[in-house]
This record gives sequence, structure tokens and C-alpha cells, in this order.
Amino acid sequence: MDKEFVTMRNQMMLFVLFLLMTGKVTTANFATASTTDGPSTTPGPLYPFGAGDTVSYRSDDGSSPPITLQQPFVYFGKPYQQIYVNHNGHLTFNEAFSSFIPHRFPAFSTRDLIAPFWTDLDNRRNGTISYRQYTSGSVLQQATQDINQYFPNLGFSVNWVFIATWDKVAYYNNFGTEITFQVVLIAAGQSSFILMNYGEIAPTTQNIQAGYDTVNSIHYFSIPRSFQSNDTTFSYTSNVNVTGRWAFQTNATTSTTDGPSTTPAPTSDDPFAVDDSCIDSIFCNGQGLTGSVYMLSTLLILVFLTILNN
Repeated sequence: MDKEFVTMRNQMMLFVLFLLMTGKVTTANFATASTTDGPSTTPGPLYPFGAGDTVSYRSDDGSSPPITLQQPFVYFGKPYQQIYVNHNGHLTFNEAFSSFIPHRFPAFSTRDLIAPFWTDLDNRRNGTISYRQYTSGSVLQQATQDINQYFPNLGFSVNWVFIATWDKVAYYNNFGTEITFQVVLIAAGQSSFILMNYGEIAPTTQNIQAGYDTVNSIHYFSIPRSFQSNDTTFSYTSNVNVTGRWAFQTNATTSTTDGPSTTPAPTSDDPFAVDDSCIDSIFCNGQGLTGSVYMLSTLLILVFLTILNN
């Protein structure tokens, strides 16, 4: 066999081995990706929207009119009876808020703010911003099941849900881009929760703040990867082990920086954190080959090289 060919072949195989050992070869190279690993064409963990929703008018930096809530929503000790859906990716209670430049949380401002995706958005040419309240039906059943799963031992029974959805809305001055996300307010009496659900998020160089903040930032939370340009990982991260969903309890009045009441899913600077349960798995959240698969892959390549060299 030609020596140069053998040398080239061995170099290529060693390069593949290097990729496997460093975890850069992902599930897409070996198998069909699952619905929860990596980019997906599905809309994500969104609650129902569309038919029956109230659609906000098309306007750059616009807001909905004041929406009277069918029951008060307690936000860190404050019961609110109205809300505004602001087009630039946030909710406010006392007045509309048109700001398209996100502030880092904690912002130490004078307003309570829920921001699933605060950035400069524009629904004038494409996309729909809509909202709806529920006091009965399957949505309440779904919310009850979700909250009791994420926050166990509460015995929680939902009696009101508010859903605001940004469906395929564009970034400002970048028509044709599509961003889909949702914020869900869930309540029963004095107990209240927020879900932030993310579908497909188009890349952008704009700053994004995702999370929530309160007056003087007594309570706040910033979802990791906020204020990182060209970052679309919100669709693939979670604190409740549901890809693309973040959940928070918001009736508490004791903590300064508020995370979820449950033990969160692994998070880190990498959008796909590896936990103990995936060390021996073949694939971990789309991250690549792990654990024993490294060893198996290495052994197979060495055997293959040995056979070819004989």
C-alpha cells in the first residue's frame, strides 16, 4: 500500500479520534437528533395560542391597551389587576412601556417588569403578538400539572392563566427574521408562577434581557446568556428539565435573587450542561459523545487502524 496514502489515512483517523475525545462530534453526525436535543423545527414547549386570542395591533414599540385581569395576579406581594403586553418582549402592570433597549437585571428601576425576551422587536410586517386569559378548561389542567411537577409538595390547583405569545415576530429593521416565545402567568389565590417558553429564536446582534425584575430589584432573575450577542440558546436551556422552558414562583417575598423553588436543571456557561445522569449515556443534551462511548469509539478506531496496517 502506498506509504503516503497510509500516512494520510492515519492522520485523518487520528483527527476523527481527536474530535470524539473533545466532544465536538455531535449527535447530528451519528443519528437523527431527538426532539429535545439541539435546534428543532418544532415550536417548542408553548402553551396553546392563536384561535381565540386577542391580537395586539401592528406597531413598532407598541403595547396592548390595559388588560383587566379576571383575578388579581400577586407579583412578589403586590396584587395587580391589570397588565400591559409590550411589543418589545416584556409585561408591565402600572403603565405601558415602550423601551426597546433592554436593561440588565438587576436594573434598580421604579417598575415591576416581566421580560421573557426584551429586545427591539417589530411586528409591523411579520409576526403576531396575542394574549388570552383562561379560568377553565384544559389549559388550567396543563398548568396545574406543570406547576406541581416543577414545585412539588404544594398541592397546587390553578384557577387562572394568562398567556401572551410573540409568534414569528421580527427584529427591528430586520424583517423576515422570526422569533417565537411566550410568557404564561399562573395563579390561584395568593400563589403565583411564571413560565417563559421559547420556540425558534433567530440569531441577532441585538442585546437581549430575559428574566424578571421588581421595583428597586428587591427580587430579580436574569436567565443565563442574556446580553450575549448572537445568542439563541434560550430555546435549548431550562431550569425545570423541559427544553426551552423556565419556571419561577413569584409570590414569595423573602429572597433577593429568586430562582425556582425546585432544584433546577443543570445550568452552566455551556447551554447544554452535563449532569451525573448522563455520564454513562450515549448522548447528553446534544452535546456529543460522552462517558463509555469515548472509550468504545477509541477502541474501534485503534482496531480499525491495526487491521489496515496489516
